[in-house]
Formats: sequence, C-alpha cells, structure tokens
Amino acid sequence: MKGNPKLIDTLNFLLADELTAINQYIVHAEMCEDWGYSKLHHSFEKRSIDEMKHAEKLIGRILFLGGTPIVSNLNNIHIGDEVPKQIENDRVAEVGAIEAYNNAIALAGELRDYATRDILIQILNDEDRHMDEIEELQDQIEQMTLPIFLTTQVG
Repeated sequence: MKGNPKLIDTLNFLLADELTAINQYIVHAEMCEDWGYSKLHHSFEKRSIDEMKHAEKLIGRILFLGGTPIVSNLNNIHIGDEVPKQIENDRVAEVGAIEAYNNAIALAGELRDYATRDILIQILNDEDRHMDEIEELQDQIEQMTLPIFLTTQVG
C-alpha cells in the first residue's frame, strides 16, 4: 500500500522519539541498578521495553505504507545524574511524546488512514500510562522526601 508521504515522515519522527526514549530509559535503568535501586531499575527497564514495542509497531506501519524506516535518527538524550533529575527528564520526554502522538493521530484522521490512527492511539495510551507512573514517582518523592523514597526502591 502506498501511504501519504507526510504521514510516513511523521511516523519516522515518532520513531526517532521512541528510539531516543529507549536509550534514555535503559541508561537510567542501569544507573539505578548500579546504585542499588532495583525497583526503579525494573520500572525504567520496563518502560524502555514498552518503547521498543512502540518502535517495532511504527517500523511495521512505515513498511506497510511503503516507506523506509529511519532508525539512525536520535533526538537529544537527557541523562539525569540523580534519581529526581532522571524522573524529570523522563517526564519531559513523555510530555513531548504525548503531544507528538496527538498531532499524528489528528493527521492520520485528516488523511482518513484509520488503521494508522488506531495504532497511534494504542501507543498514546501507553504513553499516558507512562506519564501517570512518572508523576506517581514524583508525588512519592515529594510526599516521602527523597531519602525515604529511595529506601523503598532497594531490593
């Protein structure tokens, strides 16, 4: 099937976001593992795997539409040197992803490509869940204080 070039470009833009997120989350996961925060490691690692699945869906859709997936583009990766900075950097990334997916969903609807729109909506739902998880971590840090929060992330 021959897809709309603008939509294929948009999907490649989203793919770059996902590939960037994979890298950012996995580095944060490994840093937390190194610091002994295995629960945070697991949380970040799971989010990275979710982003890999998103990238896989986008690559599949780009190929279906007759496009070429561009996997060599990454956006700036923002690595935090401490847990609160990591979580904030991840929050900012998710805000951008949610906005980009909403825009892409609107474009797919305008182009009457409802199958692509449905795929993007599924991914957006995951991104919304990621945002909820990140905000939950930030709330816990605020309510418990950082030292107490970090003690809950060990083991």
